[in-house]
Amino acid sequence: MLLEFKNIRKSYGAKVALNVPSWSMQRGEVVGLVGSNGAGKTTFLRLILDLLEPDTGHVLFEGRSVAEDESWRLATGSFLDRSFLIEYLTIAEYLEFTGATYGLRKTDVAEAMEPFTNFLPVATANSRLLIRDLSTGNAKKIGIAAALFVARRLLVLDEPFANLDPPSQIRLKEHLLRLSQAGLSMLISSHDLGHVTDVSSRITLIGRGEILRDEARSDETLENLKSYFASEGAGELT
Repeated sequence: MLLEFKNIRKSYGAKVALNVPSWSMQRGEVVGLVGSNGAGKTTFLRLILDLLEPDTGHVLFEGRSVAEDESWRLATGSFLDRSFLIEYLTIAEYLEFTGATYGLRKTDVAEAMEPFTNFLPVATANSRLLIRDLSTGNAKKIGIAAALFVARRLLVLDEPFANLDPPSQIRLKEHLLRLSQAGLSMLISSHDLGHVTDVSSRITLIGRGEILRDEARSDETLENLKSYFASEGAGELT
């Protein structure tokens, strides 16, 4: 078992953001996390990365609490939003800094990044532009690329396809599929039902802070999800 939620509950004031008695993820799985705005997806991811403390329960990585044992950090690559970036660094500086936190030397970073260089912003890959000077989409590419090259056993991404141009979405999907075939476990939250279904082996649907459906992807998954969201969650998946 790679990840487990045990009796997780997280509230913000009187609002229950997440109530998950049990959820687990096996090694090698690619789980697509889907749901409407406010469903609890980001809270779900932040609990896994120990960025939030649950009110009750435990999040386990390979059987050990993420809050009590930090060994999971060097096995996990993640990017949730722009706050993960260090805006006053250049692209190269940020990638080298990220690599250093995972014990990689500058030469190691260059080698590890090689498969993902076509995903970096073409016009800025070798420039001295600071990350703060990049557009939202280009800055996001840097954060995602950094997560891709350091992920050893788990990759966690929140809305990775949003704000990316079509060529970059295609390249990202290709990278994710390649990493999946190599055995990397992934948890990907996305509103892009097509892309997330394409790359996932399993879909977890969240609504109102609860898991509504959790099952392996099938040929019917995408159409079922479209039907569910078209009815704004009023009905059940077929």
